[in-house]
Amino acid sequence: MDNINSGPRRSRTPWQVTRSVWHAMFMREAISRTMADRMGWFWMIAEPAALVAIMVAIRSFVSGDQLISNAPFIPWMITGMLGFFLARDGMLRGMGAIEGNSSLFAYRQVQPIDPVFVRVFLEGMLRTFVFLLFIGGGLLLGLDMYPDNAIIAMAAWLSLWILGLGLGLFTSVASALVPEVGKIIRMLSLPLLILSGVIFPLNHLPHGILEYLMLNPIPHALETLRVGFFEDYKIIHGTSMTYFWMVTLSLTALGLLMHLRFSDRLKAK
Repeated sequence: MDNINSGPRRSRTPWQVTRSVWHAMFMREAISRTMADRMGWFWMIAEPAALVAIMVAIRSFVSGDQLISNAPFIPWMITGMLGFFLARDGMLRGMGAIEGNSSLFAYRQVQPIDPVFVRVFLEGMLRTFVFLLFIGGGLLLGLDMYPDNAIIAMAAWLSLWILGLGLGLFTSVASALVPEVGKIIRMLSLPLLILSGVIFPLNHLPHGILEYLMLNPIPHALETLRVGFFEDYKIIHGTSMTYFWMVTLSLTALGLLMHLRFSDRLKAK
């Protein structure tokens, strides 16, 4: 008996193919990130917790909380630290995405840009979960971790997430084409933490130095994130989310163009 429902099979749209690729890669990355290493979750929480503990110990000697206007020291540092890690990890995890998934490029549906998008998205999800854990834990310990303006806080958090994507798109191509670039970027991640105003306020630096440090887009978003948590907080002079978005969108556009230009070379790596 003829099958009356038989007919030409409808081909999937490019978006359906891309969505399937992203879903499969997300599940692969999520299992690898959270289950392959039994200490993975521990380090995601222990790294910022250890840095906070060290800085609290230092504060007891130098009275660092007196350097910050209208914001408690520990919540101020937690918000800045986790916001910085969100952007930094987007850059570093995106940087290794192409090499880590090179075997998948044998499938024509998979492009070098796909693992970068997936890794940065996954890293942002994990960092958001860790941030919520710190907020909940801080509230239980009596810390002022509840945002005064949740909309500003969420907008700044998403902004740092997108900055991590822009950095990841750029560094993924640059490090794949020139491996030395990846080594230099990893070496600069620690100085960048200090120079972004994560563990001490930049307001007390001389104006001439501050002008150069504010060319870095990260402090602009970190200060906005802190304002979302502490509405009376005095932000660094020159903080501008307009400048932040100009840099972020430029990095993202540059990263996309580089992926488009060097796609064939990246697949051959």
